[in-house]
Amino acid sequence: MNDYQKEQLEALQLVRTCLPAIKGSLVESLNTPMTDYLEFRRETDRFLSDYFSGVCSVSCYQNRLSACCSKDGIITFFADVVINALQSDNAELDRIEARLRETNAGFKCIYLAPGGCLWRIKPVVCQMFLCDKAQREVFGGDTLPGTQWEALKERKKDFTWPDKPVLFDRIESIFLDSGISSSLMYFHNSPGLLRVKRQAGPQPPSPPIERLSPREQ
Repeated sequence: MNDYQKEQLEALQLVRTCLPAIKGSLVESLNTPMTDYLEFRRETDRFLSDYFSGVCSVSCYQNRLSACCSKDGIITFFADVVINALQSDNAELDRIEARLRETNAGFKCIYLAPGGCLWRIKPVVCQMFLCDKAQREVFGGDTLPGTQWEALKERKKDFTWPDKPVLFDRIESIFLDSGISSSLMYFHNSPGLLRVKRQAGPQPPSPPIERLSPREQ
């Protein structure tokens, strides 16, 4: 297990341990933005299925030529881990934990299993990645899908770009306010994202969540 896998495993275990104690309050406080985000993900899935399923199936899975899933470590936000945990059952999360403990002997992402990605709601970085070859093939002769894709990329910022209150930042804040910290909390650790927040000015605080006791953490 390399350092990347250890970091990913620690974040997942932290979420699984702490989530039961704050799940109700978390879901209630994030109800509308979470619903909007999941709808955004469904719309993106439909778009990718309509325009890229044929292209990417040949490149990624048959010829194994695409850049998709080609790195053993991909960027995951703490919010990615939380959202996937909220949408997954224990068996699915157990499979991810087991995979993270294995040696990654292949040339692909640690989360890529024979049946596809082990995440139910995969990291947003993966969801929004399209290799140059696929984009040229799909967008080259038709302006409509390119326009739709640009609109989806703009919508992604409504959840992930902290020049205003956004879902990913709020999820981190809720866990931090409950005494829970992770190295994947980039919205509170990344110099670039912190600079975006500073430039945007003061933002309203996250809704209060009951702080976990030491025994619950």
